[in-house]
Amino acid sequence: MLEVEIDKDSGFCFGVVTAIESAERELGKTDTLYCLGDIVHNSLEVERLQSQGLRTIGHEEFAALHGKTVLLRAHGEPPSTYATAKRNRINIIDATCPVVLRLQRKIHKCYKETSSRNTQLVIYGKKGHAEVNGLVGQTDGTAIVIEKVGDLDRLDFNRDIVLFSQTTKSLDGFREIVGEIERRRSGGIRFDYYDTICRQVANRLPNIKKFASSHDWIYFVAGGKSSNGRMLFEECLKANPNSFFISEAKEITSPLPAGIRRVGVCGATSTPKWLMEEVAERIRAINRNFYTIDL
Repeated sequence: MLEVEIDKDSGFCFGVVTAIESAERELGKTDTLYCLGDIVHNSLEVERLQSQGLRTIGHEEFAALHGKTVLLRAHGEPPSTYATAKRNRINIIDATCPVVLRLQRKIHKCYKETSSRNTQLVIYGKKGHAEVNGLVGQTDGTAIVIEKVGDLDRLDFNRDIVLFSQTTKSLDGFREIVGEIERRRSGGIRFDYYDTICRQVANRLPNIKKFASSHDWIYFVAGGKSSNGRMLFEECLKANPNSFFISEAKEITSPLPAGIRRVGVCGATSTPKWLMEEVAERIRAINRNFYTIDL
């Protein structure tokens, strides 16, 4: 008998839920709503909302708008975006995640307090990521973005350092960065660090490891742009070598190998529940002639 289970702890985090609900609420009142960047790093969910009138734009097109309504997604934006909106009389629906918003304010306050002391503000995060761009914007573009320990060569260990983290990064990775800075900094140099990782995301790591290890086979569902998805998938793979990354149900084309009895479906904080349900149904359909299906 084949059992297919969807991980109850996978799927949208509350920040993404809020952004999508904000978009759907506005789209119920208008035919077109602009969104600055993909509302979520999942192309199928973006397409679903586009069919309702959501239009994704970049910063260049945003700067050319006047008098329109634009939704800011959960990732947050730098101060320059709000300045453009004010100048062009753009109505902003601000769906910035509260966790990201608190981090932005914390970094901006630190920047104002330390800029005169030649302190290095460092952000552990993915270069070019929308959230990280918003965080760097709080420092007038002066923050140094570190993706891995090897990037620490860019720092001056004879100057004070303050470290923050993108909200969706790995706790283990953050601790590794902290440890290496501690080891390399000169005596008397001040080093402050703030664990600003979202616990709703961080707590998914032990949960997803447990889920993956309790199944014979795992389909991890996420969009290709999701950095959170890639991180969580790596944890799945460590816990269960029979873990496979897919972005949509149609990527499953073959029945499962003989002997597989328990299949798990899980995903990223940017993966909609409806998509995981489609994947589960696809698994059942393709394997119906080979297994008795436990519904």
